[in-house]
Amino acid sequence: MRPGLPEPGTRGTRPATRLRPVPPRPVVVKVGSSTIVDERGRLRRRRLEAIATDVAEANVAGTPTCIVSSGAIALGLGSLGRTTRPRRVSELQAAAAVGQGILQRAWEAAVARHGARAAQVLLTAGDVRHRATYVNARATLETLLAWHVVPVVNENDSTATDEITFGDNDALAAQVAVLTHARLLVLLTDQEGLYTRDPRRPGAELVREVNDHRLLDELEVGGTGSEWGSGGMRSKVVAAEMASAGGVATVIAHGALDGVVASAIAGDGVGTRFRADERAVSSFKLWIRYGRPAAGRIEVDAGARRAVERDGGSLLPVGVTGATGRFGIGDAVEIADPGGEVFARGLADQAVGEVRRRAGQRGGEPAVHRDNLVLLRSSPI
Repeated sequence: MRPGLPEPGTRGTRPATRLRPVPPRPVVVKVGSSTIVDERGRLRRRRLEAIATDVAEANVAGTPTCIVSSGAIALGLGSLGRTTRPRRVSELQAAAAVGQGILQRAWEAAVARHGARAAQVLLTAGDVRHRATYVNARATLETLLAWHVVPVVNENDSTATDEITFGDNDALAAQVAVLTHARLLVLLTDQEGLYTRDPRRPGAELVREVNDHRLLDELEVGGTGSEWGSGGMRSKVVAAEMASAGGVATVIAHGALDGVVASAIAGDGVGTRFRADERAVSSFKLWIRYGRPAAGRIEVDAGARRAVERDGGSLLPVGVTGATGRFGIGDAVEIADPGGEVFARGLADQAVGEVRRRAGQRGGEPAVHRDNLVLLRSSPI
């Protein structure tokens, strides 16, 4: 039989299509400054090694794992002999430039001891505010995870200005978890988890699981960060809410506990676990909701709120009563009812001057199309 001809009896048949295995969803581990840097700005090597062991072993065993690590500013200040966190942005940026190399080398060496490789990924808040860079960051992270490389993500403190107070990387970690379609976000801190009140006060109880995020309104969640960090429990709760809306479960746990990451991945009862919302919002909607700062506000009447919130309609000029800010086409805007309650966010289809000019008119193009609009009360958060 000549080469290239089909076997007898197989004429016209095609080889069976091989289904590609679905890659496992990754785990994102956020490490705060106070977890791996002491009061004098020195690296807590034992803690970092313990976390790196859990991460590397999970990665080698087949669970793609990503680290979002704070600590560059703290380590930079410590290496320079500075004992207090400065207030000037230029000094914070300079300290970050000194400390970022120290931080990355520590993570690379720690995971390498367990057969894993690490890569540095520096992002700014602006990278998740623009759709093109948001998608590009997702592609880079997904590629690294597919290569079984552990991305070590940090905000680019040495160049960005607004992210210095972005929540000690908590919000960044949540966004990384959502854009990589992670199954779990682990937020390591210096507390056992979320308490019903300040754990230093009598009667404080550890909350083991959060299934209904509306119950968070009843808790006393403080917002004060550590000496080195800029976050607090409130920023971690907000991060957990964002991850939940994106279909990612979250665990808040003590970073000094041996095997804490392994326990969280295994589903053991460690820290506080936030259930992932079963009605996960699309990544595009989450990007509108969390990744874009609002450049203005559109005020609407009660009928427009009903049309948008209940009927799923676009925001039409007839229901608009006013607009504030300096937004243009494509900018994010808040949408508020007559009482001033912001009930939705979206991308403007018209600049602020056009929205004002057409307010109350019937017909015409929408001020915000429903495809570019997300309700703030459409999920349990």
